[in-house]
Amino acid sequence: MAERVSTGDRVVDVSIVLPIYNEKGHLRDELDRITLAMDSSPYSYELVVIDDGSTDGSLEELRQIDDIRLISFVHNRGSGSARGAGTRASKGRIVVWTDVDMTYPNDDIPMLVKELEGNDQVVGARTSEEGTHKFARVPAKWFIRRLAQYLTNVKIPDLNSGFRAFRRDVSLQYLHMLPAGFSCVTTITMCFLANGYSVKYIPIEYKERAGTSKFHWYRDTKRYAQQVVRMIFTYNPMRVFGPLSLALLTAGFGKLIWDLFDKTEFRVPVNTALLLFMGFQVLSIGLLADVLARSGKSTHDIEPATR
Repeated sequence: MAERVSTGDRVVDVSIVLPIYNEKGHLRDELDRITLAMDSSPYSYELVVIDDGSTDGSLEELRQIDDIRLISFVHNRGSGSARGAGTRASKGRIVVWTDVDMTYPNDDIPMLVKELEGNDQVVGARTSEEGTHKFARVPAKWFIRRLAQYLTNVKIPDLNSGFRAFRRDVSLQYLHMLPAGFSCVTTITMCFLANGYSVKYIPIEYKERAGTSKFHWYRDTKRYAQQVVRMIFTYNPMRVFGPLSLALLTAGFGKLIWDLFDKTEFRVPVNTALLLFMGFQVLSIGLLADVLARSGKSTHDIEPATR
C-alpha cells in the first residue's frame, strides 16, 4: 500500500500538483478520488494544492482538508504560475499535473506513473473534445499542434492535455520558461521534445467539466499559438528562417537567370538584387539566431531516461 506524505523533507515517489481556481463544490470529491487511487498503489505520494487566488470560497474549503500541502496566491496568477510553483515545491521524483474539475481520469494516476518507466514524460491524450466552442477550438488546436510537430519532428496526438506525469529533475531545467496561463502544458511538452527527452502518449477519456470553464477560446488559443512560435524561435529558429531564406534566394536566382537571357545588355534589376539581398539577410539572421539558441542551452542537461 502507498504511504501518503504531507510534511517534512523526505523525498517521495510522486508529487501530484493541483492548481485550484474557483472550484468550490467538488474539491473534496476529486481529492478523495485521487487519494483512494494512490492509497491503492505502491507509490508514496503527496498532494501539492495551489489555490490561485480563488474568490468563491475554495481556499476556505481547502483549509478544512487534511494531509495536503497548501500554497495560496493572494491574486490570480494563472495556471502556469500555479503549476510552476507547485512543481518547485514538490518533493517527489515524479510530478503529476492534473485538474480537479472532474474531466481527467484521476483514478488512473498510478497507471500514468507506471507508464513513465523508461520515459521522461507521459501525457494522457484525450480521445474526445468536450470543451465549449468546438467549431473554433478543434481547427485552432489542429493548426497549433501541426506547428509544434513541425518544430519537434514528432507526432503529437494531444499538445495541451493537462493530465501528465514527468521527471521532476528534468522539468526543473525549463520551469522558468512556463508562461502564466494555460499554454504551460504546451510549453513543458515542447521543452522535453526539443531537448531530446522522450514523451509517451496514452489515450484517456475526457469528460465534461464540473463548474465553470476558465478557458477563453480566442484569448487562450492565441496564447497557445504565440507560445508555440516562441518555442520554435527559442530552440530551432532555422525551422522558420531556413525555408524563408531558401524561398527568397530561389526566387532571386531564378529572376537573375531570367534577366540574363531576357536582356541584350545584362544589368541586374533592382527587384532582383532586392530578392537576393533579402534572402541572404534572412539566412544570416537565422544562422545568428541558431547560434544564440545553441549557446543558450544548459551544459548540465539531465540525461534522458533509458529502457
